[in-house]
Amino acid sequence: MNPQSPMEGKRRSLHYRLLSAFAKTAVGLVVFSVLAVLLLRFVPPVASAFMAARYAEGVFGSRAYTAIDYRWVNWKKISPQMPLAAVAAEDQKFPDHFGFDFDALADAFERLEEGGRIRGGSTISQQVAKNLFLWKGQSFFRKGIEVYFTVLIESFWPKRRILEVYLNIAEFGDGIYGVEAAARRYFGKPAAKLSQREAARLAAVLPNPTRYKAAAPSAYVQRRTAHIERQMRNLGSTYLRDVWDGD
Repeated sequence: MNPQSPMEGKRRSLHYRLLSAFAKTAVGLVVFSVLAVLLLRFVPPVASAFMAARYAEGVFGSRAYTAIDYRWVNWKKISPQMPLAAVAAEDQKFPDHFGFDFDALADAFERLEEGGRIRGGSTISQQVAKNLFLWKGQSFFRKGIEVYFTVLIESFWPKRRILEVYLNIAEFGDGIYGVEAAARRYFGKPAAKLSQREAARLAAVLPNPTRYKAAAPSAYVQRRTAHIERQMRNLGSTYLRDVWDGD
């Protein structure tokens, strides 16, 4: 049996150190992410990853600079019409799922196989994970991290907190983040005073708030608003009672 050469020993030592450093980094990232999610269950986020990206785009010139308008409000200061509108528009299975709507995901992947893009299928929980922690994009790597954060959020946050954060960090217009900023900008009132029609109009622009305008709604936005209102009536005013009024 040949003795191990000094060079081979150095290579093995280097491999061990690299593997050890990788393992420590991975564990550190997991611990940091868990602590961040736990903290944000109780503390309003100062900003989101998407807000930071929008600010950077304005500062460095890829898009026209727009001041970020972000105003956090407690769930008690949001009209119950707004969470119902968001759920009716974006994720009607929200009260019952654990972060993922597998039927919607199957439809999204079916469109992908037919030559379309990966879009649709994201629940409100996934959108919170993406907007709060990640970057824009369609890669499977980013989607995998989104799944990880979605599981953490669903594990550590009650449903009401997920909706509260979503409504506070969602973009409702260029640089306008959160339902309080949107309500005051478009309707001249606080989020607590939003009517069913106003909440539905805000929800109608959520898929693409830089294209669809709540202030000057196109015919499409008006049709979508009416559709969301019908869905809200179909779900009923008590649909989210256990989520929004419970713990």
